[in-house]
Order: sequence, then C-alpha cells, then structure tokens
Amino acid sequence: MKNLLKFLLVICLMFVFSHLQAQIKFGPQAGVNLSTMTLSYSGMSLDPTTLIGFHAGVISEIPIIAGLSLRPGILFSSKGSKFSIMTEEGSISPGYIEVPVNVAYGIGSDALKFSIFAGPYVAYGLTGSVKSGGQSEDIVFGTGEDDDLNPFDYGVNFGVGVNIKALLISAQYGLGLSNLSPDTTGDTEFKNKVIGISLAYLFGGK
Repeated sequence: MKNLLKFLLVICLMFVFSHLQAQIKFGPQAGVNLSTMTLSYSGMSLDPTTLIGFHAGVISEIPIIAGLSLRPGILFSSKGSKFSIMTEEGSISPGYIEVPVNVAYGIGSDALKFSIFAGPYVAYGLTGSVKSGGQSEDIVFGTGEDDDLNPFDYGVNFGVGVNIKALLISAQYGLGLSNLSPDTTGDTEFKNKVIGISLAYLFGGK
C-alpha cells in the first residue's frame, strides 16, 4: 500500500510539473531607464536630474493561480544620475546585474491582457563611471573608505503592463532602499530611483 501511495504521489507531481512547465513563458526584455540617484552629505542634498540608461536581459512568467503569476528575471541595468555642484556639471552611472521577482495580477484574454505588478529586487554593481569637469573615472565598488559605491543594492518595483499576445509592454518604478555609500559614519547617502519602460517577447505557454 505504501509503495502504491508513493507511486501515485510521483505520478501526481509529474502531472503538476508537466502542466506548470507547459504554462511557463519566458523571453528577452529590453528598455529604457530614466534614473536619478539621491546624493546627500551631512544633511545637505544635491539636486539630481534624470540620467537616461537602459536595461536588457530575460524574464519569465510562471502562473500561480488564475490571474496571478510570478515574473522573475535577470537583467543588466544602468542607473545613476546627473548632478550639479556650483557651476560644475557631472554624472554617476553605475551598471548592475539585477534580479527582480515581481508578482503580477492580470485581467483579460490571451490576445489582450492588462496587469499590475510589484515585488522586490536585488542587484550587484559591476561597472560604471563618474564624470565631472570633463574628466571620467571608473566607479570603484566596495565597502572600504576609498571605494565609491557599495556594490549591493536592493529595493522594490511596482508597475503596470499590457500583454498583446506574446508581446509585453510595461512601465515600472524602482525604489532603491539600500544606502550605496560605503561611508560607515552615516553622513553620506546614495539611493537609486528608476522609471523603466520595457518591451518583452514571451515564448511558450498556451
């Protein structure tokens, strides 16, 4: 009897997995980032302006229950900000590997579906530059006193989207919660804020 129950359980799990696998969609995603970075030191804030960047990678859509799905992904995302100090213009533009995990709720049909979504993200800084006074230097990521930015970032995303058959068009706001300054005194604070507009093409599913 125990062996029979185990056999039936395995069959049920295989059925559920195969059914879920048939429903999973995945594909490339790319878009534009409109980012700003809050820059403050000892209570004084610089006035950041929007820096245009990009993001690109892959996402998937995994159904949970009717209307509800999970949208994880892995992207390269350029963020940062332009800023002014007195008459000096400059910019900081870090690039991250980012992993968003959004939960989406959609209404509509396979031909046309509207959705809202939200969820956390984690990111790790890999590259980037700081430009000021006509000079450009690479960003040094780390947690030491001589480093420019802490590489680890995290935050939350929320946005809206529309599926037109396999095409997903979305707009989202990413709010960084991590202080990216390696300054351990707490006098300095850098945080990312990003508006993203994306196109994705999702393969698979039914």
